[in-house]
Amino acid sequence: MSPPAQPGVPGGRGSKVPPARKLLCMCSLSLCLTYLCYSLMGGTGPGALRSPAALPGTAAPGAPRSPAAPPGTAVPGAPRSPASPPGSSGAPAPSAAPTRASNSSREGAAGAWLRAPLAPGEVITAQSGAFERDLQESSTTDEELSRAGSTGSRGGSGSTTPDYGEKRLPQALIIGVKKGGTRALLEAIRAHPDVRAVGTEPHFFDRNYEKGLEWYRNVMPKTLDSQITMEKTPSYFVTNEAPRRIHSMAKDTKLIVVVRNPVTRAISDYTQTLSKKPEIPTFEVLAFKNRTLGLIDASWSAIRIGIYALHLENWLQYFPLSQILFVSGERLITDPAGEMAKVQDFLGLKRIVTEKHFYFNKTKGFPCLKKPEDSSAPRCLGKSKGRTHPKIDPDVIHRLRKFYKPFNVMFYQMTGQDFQWEQEESDK
Repeated sequence: MSPPAQPGVPGGRGSKVPPARKLLCMCSLSLCLTYLCYSLMGGTGPGALRSPAALPGTAAPGAPRSPAAPPGTAVPGAPRSPASPPGSSGAPAPSAAPTRASNSSREGAAGAWLRAPLAPGEVITAQSGAFERDLQESSTTDEELSRAGSTGSRGGSGSTTPDYGEKRLPQALIIGVKKGGTRALLEAIRAHPDVRAVGTEPHFFDRNYEKGLEWYRNVMPKTLDSQITMEKTPSYFVTNEAPRRIHSMAKDTKLIVVVRNPVTRAISDYTQTLSKKPEIPTFEVLAFKNRTLGLIDASWSAIRIGIYALHLENWLQYFPLSQILFVSGERLITDPAGEMAKVQDFLGLKRIVTEKHFYFNKTKGFPCLKKPEDSSAPRCLGKSKGRTHPKIDPDVIHRLRKFYKPFNVMFYQMTGQDFQWEQEESDK
């Protein structure tokens, strides 16, 4: 016989549990059982619960990762070797694995022609005015990169790419050079249905490396297995740490460098800066350490970038020449289809971007893209392209040509290509 209930003692026969507390207990129990079942089932569905460490922007959807992996750390199951964070003394792992299949298998997949129904020349919807901005002139903001990565779209005419495929680390990069024609090349190659490229400049390997590869992956558009993911950031070519970091990501990454007569490139670089800062000194003042002695100031970035042989030497320590394609900025204007044929061959793509994609705009002085399948007007690069250069003292130009000539010759020897910049100058 059980003892009589004591009034006011919890658990006694005569006590009553408040309805609110009973409801709270039932809800808690239900939630625990639900979470237990979810855990046992793996929890990988679209509506899966996620820990705070897996918020949008830190990992690609469905990508395997540890619950709280800090930026820059290795991700379990990710197809790569750990990348050395900035400032670390460790050398890159020599066995850094590519993020996708080998070149031969990738080209085989491309040959199968399992293509997505993509319209040529789309632009990122997150930046509807991409053609009216020079993305190289200003740093891409985190907000722009986040939107570009989350929408998974690329643009040109405002159309969006269907939301399917996977976000992958890029297999090809346009690494330089600034004011060489990288934007024109990017827009042209994006007309190919087997290429997906983010329109913004991620600046991952020079400015955002500490954010980690998962951040970088999330910036990329979604692709199918038969498609190539690309991005372009021209400052990579002159960044000392970039070759090691890219090699650590994937040692079979294909690299594209758009080069231009370094004298013309330097003047174009100065013109761009002048448009934003009219108060800067003249080109003649900035180009010399001592004008009387004719000492060129190679520490000025506009001059230093054009010493291509110096920068290439750094890249050849990590990548064979066969993985680097050099595109002529001059021929990209005079013969865009011919240069694009080389680019498509280099990437293992069928030659789809041809003469019918281009229209030469005499006013701007360079080719514009058009859609060959309709009658829409050609799309040209924005107002920041094709600026009129200021008049430079001929003596300064002559001294710059003499300064660059030995470096140009060395660059020709290193690449096995004669860009004929000296011939161009003698014709003027």
